[in-house]
Amino acid sequence: MDSNTDKQTSRRDFLKVAGATAAGLMVSGAARSTAYAIAPPKVIGANDRITIGHIGCGGQGQAHMRILKDSAKATNTASVAVSEIYDRRKNDAKGITGVSDGQVYHDYRKLLDQKDIDVVLIASPEHWHFKMATDALDAGKHVYLEKPMTRTAQEAIDLYKAVKAKPNMVLQVGSQITSDPKWHRAAELVKAGKIGKVLWSQDSYCRNVKEGEWNYQIFDDCTPQTLDWNAFLGNAPKHAFDKERYFRWRKYWDYSAGITSDLFPHRLHPLAIVVGAEWPKRVACVGGKYVQMDRDVPDTTIMTVDYPSGNTIVLAGCTANEQGLPPMVRGNKATMYLSGKSIQITPEKPYVDEIDPISEEVGTGTEDIGAHERNFFNTIRGTEKLNCGVDLAAPVMVAIALAEVSYRHNKIMQFDPAKLQVVGDDDLLNRHQVGAPVRSGRNPVVGAK
Repeated sequence: MDSNTDKQTSRRDFLKVAGATAAGLMVSGAARSTAYAIAPPKVIGANDRITIGHIGCGGQGQAHMRILKDSAKATNTASVAVSEIYDRRKNDAKGITGVSDGQVYHDYRKLLDQKDIDVVLIASPEHWHFKMATDALDAGKHVYLEKPMTRTAQEAIDLYKAVKAKPNMVLQVGSQITSDPKWHRAAELVKAGKIGKVLWSQDSYCRNVKEGEWNYQIFDDCTPQTLDWNAFLGNAPKHAFDKERYFRWRKYWDYSAGITSDLFPHRLHPLAIVVGAEWPKRVACVGGKYVQMDRDVPDTTIMTVDYPSGNTIVLAGCTANEQGLPPMVRGNKATMYLSGKSIQITPEKPYVDEIDPISEEVGTGTEDIGAHERNFFNTIRGTEKLNCGVDLAAPVMVAIALAEVSYRHNKIMQFDPAKLQVVGDDDLLNRHQVGAPVRSGRNPVVGAK
């Protein structure tokens, strides 16, 4: 835990920012494009082409564009519009997709007004996910939403409810690892009782980049004239134009939670598939900035999540050492090991005569974005079920968001799955922005450009 931040950040500051951010969301929602009301989706048959609009054209957004361009014939899809606020990326996106000038939008709401778009693919910074996704659903567009699902726990709950209220709409969260068949096969084995009662599971996401994680290239042509800075900020706390923040936004609480929101979805989603997705009951998170001081978010963190059915998940993350924990699920009768594309079950000693060892190779052991996109399109066409819909992604997002609050406020967070709300703390109960960015107590950016 960053003790300097804890000492300088008061609960009053936290709630003040949370309330201001919530108010900003309501104003922004009222200012939404009026060209569409809450529209129904177009019915798409098994042989119909699916048209795609792209919102957010950075590195991940462009990766999607290239994959979809290469697979357009096989998936019967076409990218027909892009929306971006930085001129360089507008031009990049136009070149990749081949869309015309009239299909390149600065304001994403104008893209949503384009009637021939069936699907929007959102690859914006995290603090924009909720607003863009809900606007897209209201416009009658199916949504592929990059992970994390939202920036906060309450946003995840609200988006979950919005999707549930629109049963004909499809929203896939872009945690592509969930489309590897290995995790679904492992879930079948757990449900069949092959490891007994699930007790606790573990995994990690660890990297070691000498220059510091998320220190992406900063382009000199990014200026207040070529980047719409206010559009980037949206409802985040106001800040002077800063290229460091724009290109490296994952380092700052205003827009991201770092390891927990960017990396842990890759680990918590698949484990939740294996043991059964649930809303969390109790969440705790510890760690700190031990090496990489040029950021708000920690370079080392460990979170634990307790679930109502009686099991715990432990995730470890580090951006300064790449040695992590092997993925496994522990039952009272056997342990399941899940490295690569391997599924191995080893009986506990008291149960060697009751539980048979299992060793299988399933799936690819990789994170295939193309496979995840195909699952999304096939679900829209009615031939598959989502691998990362809101029933999986919303409980995962709540756990991740509460881990951020736990870390930043040095407290264990409790959640009521029946009421879908935080409990045990009057200051945080029912706040719109649980885990909203806290402005006070930020360490200065070292070497900011």
